[in-house]
Parts: sequence; structure tokens; C-alpha cells
Amino acid sequence: MKPGPKNLITDVSGLLVGNAQDDALKSGTTVVTAADPFVASVHVMGGAPGSRETDLLAPDKSVTEVEALVLSGGSAYGLDACSGVVDGLRAQGRGFQVRDAVIPLVPGAILFDLLNGGEKDWTENPYRALGRAAFEGASDEFTQGTVGAGTGALTAMVKGGLGSASLVLPDGSTVGALVAANPVGAVTTPGDKHFFAASFEIGDEFGGQGVDPATGLGLQLDSRKMQAMSPRENTTIAIIATDAPLTKAQCQRVAVAAHDGIARATVPAHTPHDGDLVFALSTGNGASVPDTTLIGHAAAQCLARAIARAAYEATPAPGDLLPCWRTLNA
Repeated sequence: MKPGPKNLITDVSGLLVGNAQDDALKSGTTVVTAADPFVASVHVMGGAPGSRETDLLAPDKSVTEVEALVLSGGSAYGLDACSGVVDGLRAQGRGFQVRDAVIPLVPGAILFDLLNGGEKDWTENPYRALGRAAFEGASDEFTQGTVGAGTGALTAMVKGGLGSASLVLPDGSTVGALVAANPVGAVTTPGDKHFFAASFEIGDEFGGQGVDPATGLGLQLDSRKMQAMSPRENTTIAIIATDAPLTKAQCQRVAVAAHDGIARATVPAHTPHDGDLVFALSTGNGASVPDTTLIGHAAAQCLARAIARAAYEATPAPGDLLPCWRTLNA
């Protein structure tokens, strides 16, 4: 397996990603969409999730395809970003057809970034407009780090952010991951230099610092984030995509497997105060008979790398509560 040409989720042909953020707000929204609807499912392992229309993605539910998926900051307010995407889709006449009615289906998930130092004294919820802007700006190229849903994200010790990675499998199928990393846990080992995901790094995609030679890692759970805030402002939310033709049930199994990537890159993971949630989608554009075991493995690998890339690509901004990895390792 090797990364796709962009090493982004948009190496899955046809997928587009849009980001919109407000730097004063220290928050934003990310949208994944395509010209055609796609099959999707979801799996939740965090103890404090926030989501919209995820019940629709269960394998036994009747609707099999959606028009877009949304990741957003803003906690419960951020769920309104999905409404902005719905507005954009409706304007294009896209959605699930029920006789004369068109209903755009847009599941989404949120992370908590309301106490990260940004200006949150709005009088009108800003996330609907952010969602619309992200949808309308969707492209196959996008920036990582302090953008979109990752704008205000924080890990235990350094700023988090938006990250992505991809792999091309031996049969030609592509798997990609997109994540907004804002966990309780740390993505770096003590000393802030090495990433927990270092053993899965390809090339120097997140600094090439290698694996921490220390032993006993994870026994001390230091956290600058907890000193600045409280245990409840967290969540890692992600989207896995593949062009392999998967059913909704197979997408759910891939989402389950992908959660291992969170655990490989974040210590601790899946805590009662995280809302860890992974969507998995299939565009169905690939021709190969899918190997769901290999796809799930690749999904976990991509997600671990994407989490590290999110923190590696984060950039400083006025009022930050935590330092950036690049600042500490300049």
C-alpha cells in the first residue's frame, strides 16, 4: 500500500472537501460531498457524541445514500452547519426524491470548542452560514491544520486540527481519512516531539521524527488542555472514504475498524468525555471485489496518520490556549 497522489481523502475519485472558518470565533466547519450521492454508515465509540441523522445510517434503515457529510466545531450549535449544506443542496435541486419533494440528506457530527479562547458571543448561530460556505467551496484540494472543523481543535498538549491521509491498495482501490482531532488524550509522547502514530508514518508526512525510544509511555496523562479547561471539551470526529463498492453494512464494519486508528494515535482514546465518531462512505466507483478486512485495516492506518498530520499542520493564532507542535519543535 502507498499514499495516493495527494495523500488526502480526495484521492478517492469524485470526492470534494470544503472548509469554512471564522478565525475570531476559533471554529469552523468541514464538508465532504460529491457530484453523486454515496453509501455511508457510522460507528460511535466516544461517551459524549453529538450528531445529526446518524440513525439513518444504520444498516437496517431504508435510505442507503446521502449527499454530504459534515464535521463541525461549535458543539450543539455546530449541528446547524448541516442545515447550511442542506440549503446549498436544495438550491441545486439535489436530494432524496419523494414524489415532488426533494430532501437533501446530510448527516453530521460535532466537536466541543466553545471554551478555546475564541469569541463566542454571537447573537445569531454562525454555523449555518459556515456550512453553506464550506459546501459551496468544496474542491479536491484543501488545506490541513487550523482550518474548517479543526480551526479550534486542541489535543491534550498541543493544538489539534484537521488532518487527512490516503492509501492505494494492491487491487487499485483507494482508502482515505479526514479527521477533526480534538481529543481528551495526547497525540504526542512526553516532550512533545514524537507522535504516538509515528510507527505508521509514511515518509515525513508529520515531521519524520520517528518513534519515541522511551518505554512506559501512557502511564502519566499530563494535559495542558485540562489545566486550561475541564474534562468535557473534546471529541475526535472522522470520515473514512473508499471507492471500493461497499454496502451500508460493510461501511459500518469499516467505520468500526477505523476506530483503531484513533487509539493508535491518541492516548487515552474513547473516553467518557470524548465523542469519538467515525463515518465511512463508499462512492462505489471502483471495480474490484472489495476486501473489507484490508479496507478496514487501511482505514485505521489512514486515520492514525491523519490525526498526527492534523496536529503537525496546526498553525498559531492570537489567543491560543495551547502551543502548536511546529512552534515547540522549531
